[in-house]
Amino acid sequence: MHDLNVLISGPLSFTATLNELKKHLKFKIILNEKNTILTLSEKIEIHLIHENFFKKNQDMLTKKKFGGIKILATNSDINHVENIDGIINLPTTINELNNIIEKVVAKKKFNKNSSIKINDYLLDKNEKKISKNNIFVTLTEKEIQLLELLLKNKNPVSKNVILSTVWNYSTDADTHTVETHIYRLRKKIHDKFYDEDFILNNKNGYSL
Repeated sequence: MHDLNVLISGPLSFTATLNELKKHLKFKIILNEKNTILTLSEKIEIHLIHENFFKKNQDMLTKKKFGGIKILATNSDINHVENIDGIINLPTTINELNNIIEKVVAKKKFNKNSSIKINDYLLDKNEKKISKNNIFVTLTEKEIQLLELLLKNKNPVSKNVILSTVWNYSTDADTHTVETHIYRLRKKIHDKFYDEDFILNNKNGYSL
């Protein structure tokens, strides 16, 4: 059994069935017996929600910041709901239920590890984009590596260090490579977010 706690919300027929089958599940279930809307505690990573419960509390459950990983169990033929992390189509099997939850958790953890906060922006390495206030712009792999390098350093980073780290060039290589990429990246950010101070520079190098 995985070290996962799954909160189950839904009609008695749904929760009781899962409770009877709990020894076959690869996670620990916690029944939301009062069927109340609540914020998940740190000990509960996943909320498995039956569509009946979801329909009654949809406004709250689809808020991005509400709860942890949210998986919807439904009899309807749907494959996506905004801010719901996974869909389980009912009826289902034990193996399918275990597999879907494992996949959703793995994907969520991967996406979380790929996201980096840069001031007011969110850099998503997996999606190769940087966003702010639900607006995003796509980045190249080199632009992502450049931003990661600048973020790791509190002090300005010189062109030579950027060349040797991001491009694996020798320090006597043409530094116009760095200047060109930073110019293009600054332009992307300015054109989309009107930010003229995204990447700063002085005589010592570049910084965020």
